[in-house]
Amino acid sequence: MNTSLSHVPERTTKPRNSGLTMVMDKGLSLRQAEDLISSDAHRVDLLKFGFGTSLITSGIKEKVKLYQDAGIDVYCGGTLFEAFFIRRSLDDYLRYIDDLGLSCIEVSDGSMVIEEDEKCEIIHKLSKSYKVLSEVGSKEAGILISPSKWTSMMSKELEAGSWKVIAEARESGNVGIYRPNGSAHTALIRKILAKVDLDDILWEAPKKPQQVWFIQQFGANVNLGNIGPWDVIPLEALRLGLRGDTFFEYLPESMSEGLRQEPDNDDE
Repeated sequence: MNTSLSHVPERTTKPRNSGLTMVMDKGLSLRQAEDLISSDAHRVDLLKFGFGTSLITSGIKEKVKLYQDAGIDVYCGGTLFEAFFIRRSLDDYLRYIDDLGLSCIEVSDGSMVIEEDEKCEIIHKLSKSYKVLSEVGSKEAGILISPSKWTSMMSKELEAGSWKVIAEARESGNVGIYRPNGSAHTALIRKILAKVDLDDILWEAPKKPQQVWFIQQFGANVNLGNIGPWDVIPLEALRLGLRGDTFFEYLPESMSEGLRQEPDNDDE
């Protein structure tokens, strides 16, 4: 912060295990990547090249180096892993990852079916050479997964070697842990957290109301992902109570009593 202010939550600092911010790059130019680094490198922990964009993005190796030199872990979206996996080309995928110089990798099955035991075997194998993030949840709106299956998969994948498990939401924020209207599946999330530690989960939260909900429920240092590159500072302001949505989150009652704005219900 540029000056001191009381009653602001203490944020974790990099390298950190909680309070992570994962940003999705869907094809930024080198100059845009440089701008992101200039303003937010210390706030961004993970940078994901969304879905399969890394295959068709110009200057991809230069971008990887820019991000890594700025202390940001870089990885390719899980959809690209699935695209190689379904073609039985996992060795080619790993050669591609190594050629990019990535030390972080995502294992997912959001677009296709991979048996959980096989997925865990892959995670276990890859965790010996890479920092593995594994994603749980389907990208299809009509596919519902029971809370017990969510927790079972997350627990098994963490045990297999995942550094974090990602709770699926897509960039649209209307599947997985969210309802079609974008609101959180509150009961599902609570049941997940009854079995899986909060710090082990990276919650995809591309929309501001979703970010607000997680911060209000779990505090400033909740792990959030699929953040837009130009939403990093706005998200940090939410985390610190510096936006209207979270303005009163960290203020004592003695300071905020009588000062909250209430909706006007006067029909006249």
